[in-house]
Amino acid sequence: MNILYPKNTKEFDDIIKKDKLVLVDFWATWCSPCRMLAPVIEKIAEQYEGKITVLKVDVDDQQELAIRYGIQSIPTVTLFKDGNVAAKEIGVKPLNSFTSMIEANIA
Repeated sequence: MNILYPKNTKEFDDIIKKDKLVLVDFWATWCSPCRMLAPVIEKIAEQYEGKITVLKVDVDDQQELAIRYGIQSIPTVTLFKDGNVAAKEIGVKPLNSFTSMIEANIA
C-alpha cells in the first residue's frame, strides 16, 4: 500500500501533474472524522495500487493547498484527473462512495 505525504506544494503539484489519477485526502491530526476515514483511504490505496496515486495532505501543514482548493471542512477527499479536480466528497463516507467516484474517472 502506497500513500504519499507531499512535503510541500511543489511536490504536490509535481505528483498531480505527473500521475493521471490522484486521490487526495485533506485531513488534520486533531480531526476525529479524519481518523475514522483513514482505514477507508488505506483500503482504497490497497485496492487501486498501481492504478491511482493516493495522497494525504495535512491542512495544518499545507495551508496554501487547503486555500487553493477551497477546503472548508475536513475530511475532504478530492479526485484529480490529468491535474484537474474531477470529483470531491466531503465528510466520512463508506468505501463505495469513493470507489464509484474513482471508477467513473478511471477509464
